[in-house]
Amino acid sequence: MTASAVLLFGDRRVPRPLKGLAVQHVVGALDIDDAARRWPRLVVVGVDADLALVLTRLLRSERLDVEIGFVSRRRSAATRAHRLAAGTRAARRARAGTARRVPLIRDDTGAAITGSATWRGVDGPLHGEAVVDDTTLFDGNVAGVRVQPIGEQPGLRAAVLTSRGRPRRWVVGRAAQLGSTGALVERDGVAAPRRVPRSTFYRHIEGWLLVR
Repeated sequence: MTASAVLLFGDRRVPRPLKGLAVQHVVGALDIDDAARRWPRLVVVGVDADLALVLTRLLRSERLDVEIGFVSRRRSAATRAHRLAAGTRAARRARAGTARRVPLIRDDTGAAITGSATWRGVDGPLHGEAVVDDTTLFDGNVAGVRVQPIGEQPGLRAAVLTSRGRPRRWVVGRAAQLGSTGALVERDGVAAPRRVPRSTFYRHIEGWLLVR
């Protein structure tokens, strides 16, 4: 069995199937870096944004050889995108499962996403143009756009959102690119602090090792 450690985020406790493994309580990014140097498999116990932070640190430190398991308390955008279980069942799989390389979706700032990302306007509709590979997603004003990993090639899908926040027609591709008069980016539920005129999400050249 691969030597593993548990990365605990927030106030979460070690799930019963993971008892006996080394535990790293994550306070900051350096805790992730340290764990990645010490163990070949890390089990992330947290939410989608926590998993995204771990993948971002592995990407930036060029440690995508580390196997990653994910234990969420309940179903989430990331568990649906990557066809993962939740709760106790997820903990068992993360400890005893097999790692397989899957596409890593990142943006032009070097941040990974694991469940979904959203583009929205600053004070109203999102104005601009977005494409997925060679397909135009929209040109003009829309309520927003959602981008999601799909866990397999070509890597992601994107859709324009209705006024109620529901995705319309999904377009699958390797990259989704936005040019706008100003957009707010949200990654796995975490909003970026500043508006941007451009944003791109795309499949990284190297995937990450997901344990199922």
